[in-house]
Amino acid sequence: MHKRHRQILSANLASPNFAGSGGRNPRFSQRRMFPSANVHNSGMAGDKAVRRLKTYTGGQGYVYQYYFVGQRPALASDPEAPAIEFVFDVTSDRKLTFAVSVFLRQTALTAWSSAHRRPATEPEQYAAAKLRLFQAFDELEDVKGNGRRLIVDAAALEQSLAALGIE
Repeated sequence: MHKRHRQILSANLASPNFAGSGGRNPRFSQRRMFPSANVHNSGMAGDKAVRRLKTYTGGQGYVYQYYFVGQRPALASDPEAPAIEFVFDVTSDRKLTFAVSVFLRQTALTAWSSAHRRPATEPEQYAAAKLRLFQAFDELEDVKGNGRRLIVDAAALEQSLAALGIE
């Protein structure tokens, strides 16, 4: 794991909620930048929270802007179910915004809980999902075309949390 991943996630894990208010620029409007943000996220937890737009420079040279929309149980009809779906809105050009879903499989959570004799907390689950998003930013040439559905399996969950020093 890159040092910057640990720094970013350590700050998020320390926060009681992941959507900080931060400073506001009166000339910048997320609604103007993301006009269709609420189309695909009905039923998401945290819809009323202030969303903080974040920036990440991926390993392929693209600069992504993203924010956490929310999480929900994966739909029963989804091939990844049972899982927790973390949804992020992402843009690499400030023109087109698309959703990226990170599925944290229930089997991964069960395996991690058995190995560590405690369940993974919500911030730890979020950290694993966010690390998977960063991995896609670093490794995929076309996140919009090939990275809209990302998976966190047992091995990825163990590796992510171990890299953050979580036991």
